[in-house]
Amino acid sequence: MHLTWLLSAALLGLATCVPIERPKEKQEEETPPEAPDTGLYYHRYLQEVINVLETDGHFREKLQAANADDIKSGKLSKELDFVSHHVRTKLDELKRQEVSRLRMLLKAKMDATMEQDVQVDHLSLLKQFEHLDPQNQHTFEARDLELLIQAATKDLENYDAAHHEEFKRYEMMKEHERREYLKSLDEEKRREEEAHFEALKKKHKEHPKVNVPGSRDQLKEVWQETDGLDPNEFNPKTFFKLHDTNSDGVLDEQELEALFTKELEKVYDPRNEEDDMLEMEEERLRMREHVMQNVDLNKDRLVTLEEFLKSTQKKEFNEADGWETVEETQVYSEAELQRFEAELAAQQAELGRQAEQLRQQHQELQQRQVELDAQKKEFQQVVLQMEQRKAQKQPEQAPHAGPDGELKFQAQPPHAAPADQTPPPPPESRAGGPALPDAPALQNQVEPLQNQQHHANPVEH
Repeated sequence: MHLTWLLSAALLGLATCVPIERPKEKQEEETPPEAPDTGLYYHRYLQEVINVLETDGHFREKLQAANADDIKSGKLSKELDFVSHHVRTKLDELKRQEVSRLRMLLKAKMDATMEQDVQVDHLSLLKQFEHLDPQNQHTFEARDLELLIQAATKDLENYDAAHHEEFKRYEMMKEHERREYLKSLDEEKRREEEAHFEALKKKHKEHPKVNVPGSRDQLKEVWQETDGLDPNEFNPKTFFKLHDTNSDGVLDEQELEALFTKELEKVYDPRNEEDDMLEMEEERLRMREHVMQNVDLNKDRLVTLEEFLKSTQKKEFNEADGWETVEETQVYSEAELQRFEAELAAQQAELGRQAEQLRQQHQELQQRQVELDAQKKEFQQVVLQMEQRKAQKQPEQAPHAGPDGELKFQAQPPHAAPADQTPPPPPESRAGGPALPDAPALQNQVEPLQNQQHHANPVEH
């Protein structure tokens, strides 16, 4: 029993199996198939953990001896304590990277929904992720492997149900939009559209018989048209080995769905207006579920050769009627459609209320902008008036300019009287006597006398 097959059964529900023993030269030539995407938001982390565990010989040996129940129950997780130090170091690094990625996702979500500078308790928020232990964010322990297995198992079990619910809402939305469109037309146009719709439905139903998935008729058709073999020589065991494409001893969900391609091509053609490719994918899922329900006895999402051969011995394998396609089944009821439309109306009303709030906020912001513009204009006028007053005072104090624009200052004698004042009368007019010479005139008279005295009495050295 291969390592990845077991992990796929318990963790992925899909086969990411290693090839069976082959000659060495063929192993070098062949490239192992890539693991299919599970659709889980932690798929990459899950696959990286599987790849690292595959490299440990002790863990691989214990896993080969384990069954799906041992893996799902957590019994196998205890073997993690015995893996090599090198493997544990790689697992520790993978967990730290995953915690860092989750923190970034939480931060992005908080930034979009909360105000800035708000303290976030990352430890509490990490608890919402069930595929790792948030209490220990640095090392990968047995508890982490146990939680990873449990989370993947639960999420994959709910995956198909969630897909069916999503498809139902898609179909109801199509019908709702069609009815709303018809309401917008006049009577004549409405009749034309309804006739066109009925014609497309009728054309879509005109297809060859669709065989029940997993029945003798369906498998023999694949045997003849896909494998090119004689239908009279149909052999279930040979058929199983032919379509076990990775030779791991089981048929996984992808290998099973590949068997339904011929049946789906009878009903759906992407070139036809009446054929919806999303309905085709829902049809493929329904076919795979039908086979798993009737063939997968231990519910591990894988079909072994023993399970396959047992299914060919059932009465239903040989007496199967035609398969009812999606359009022949009631995906939703009229009551469900009415509830769906009520939900849409409530959502539209809520969106309308939020739009009205945004409109009012927009008006308030516009009014505030008008007020701010008025204040700005008032401040600008005040500044302009102040500058004008300042400019009026500057010409009275500014010096005269010369012909080339240079500043021209006029010298004033010491103690000169201002121009608007009358100079004082001369001394003789005040005392009635002769006027005394002014200071510069006295200085001019004293200096010659001093020079004459200096030449007449030279200093002896």
